[in-house]
Amino acid sequence: MAKDLYFTKDHELVRKAVADFIKQEINPNIDQWEEEGKTPLHDVFKKMGELGFLGIRYDTQYGGEGLDYWYELVFLEEIAKIRATPAIYDFGSEYLKKTYLTPALKGEMVSAIAVTEPDAGSDVAALKTFAQKQGDHYILNGSKTYITNGTQADFLTLLARTSDEPGYHSFSLFVVPTDLDGFSVSKKLDKMGMRSSDTAELFFDNMKIPAQNLIGTEGEGFIQQMMQFQHERFSALPLAYGTSEMILKETVDYLRSRKVFGKPLIKQQVIRHNLAQWKAEILALKQLTYHIVRLKTAGMDASKEVSMGKLLAAQVVQKVADGCLQYFGGSGFMNEMPISRFFRDSKLISVGGGADEVMKDIIAKLEGY
Repeated sequence: MAKDLYFTKDHELVRKAVADFIKQEINPNIDQWEEEGKTPLHDVFKKMGELGFLGIRYDTQYGGEGLDYWYELVFLEEIAKIRATPAIYDFGSEYLKKTYLTPALKGEMVSAIAVTEPDAGSDVAALKTFAQKQGDHYILNGSKTYITNGTQADFLTLLARTSDEPGYHSFSLFVVPTDLDGFSVSKKLDKMGMRSSDTAELFFDNMKIPAQNLIGTEGEGFIQQMMQFQHERFSALPLAYGTSEMILKETVDYLRSRKVFGKPLIKQQVIRHNLAQWKAEILALKQLTYHIVRLKTAGMDASKEVSMGKLLAAQVVQKVADGCLQYFGGSGFMNEMPISRFFRDSKLISVGGGADEVMKDIIAKLEGY
């Protein structure tokens, strides 16, 4: 009888390598990075790139490992245990892949996705940052906000308007190097959670972007970005159930040792019922994720399932974090406790990479409602 329905011995070897890296290189430093509000990405990504973690499913000719979606899922499941460019690959020229994608997969360059603006969040089509074609360059003006890795990125995958015409064919994607004149980090943002991940406001003042840094075809950037969003949203699923499993395990350990009125807390029926409910919901989310991997492996569109998964992932991880914090009582409210950090961090999944309401709109549209 097979030991595991989904993962082979080779998958488990990759899982162990990722787990060892997190145990040795990430978890011992996460408290310090949370305090500093920043992870040293150039150092961390370089080490991850050398181990092949950053390009698991990418072609080997660009520095990737050429492995399947199940290997990528193994990586994402293990990353969830941290206590803390696909657009170029899919649509970019050979020049962009060699110049930016390959160094990023090796961990030699840090990238960021720059889409959101002060007046354009879920309504991406409302963005105002404009790239005007002038000869062999584009002149970029505008601003972006809530950009993860924004203070450390070597280049941005940026969506800008390239036409004033209405509709979705007035936007284009660019690779924007951050060492060019006209770029500035206008503000490092102070977040409620995910504090070890730096987030910033960025400003572009007459930046001269080489025309060869256009990703794909001018005017098709909106569609390309929507496809990139789906991958970003999928990555939230294993992070959510992985984090939920970890929270639940730590809480069960606590409930076994914590005695109230002479008995361990875990003996309380209502607590055991809640733990069982959360365990069932975590497994359901995990199985939906595995179903999505099967769809992606078969080359089928998984837009609806990914949107459903992200919506459910937010609900599951927030419910587990909230309920478990309650069981820790006063100690769970202390910043020094991991459960308080999980509680703060879990809110991001409802607002980042497309809010819950956007996921519901996508699902309703695809169902024809």
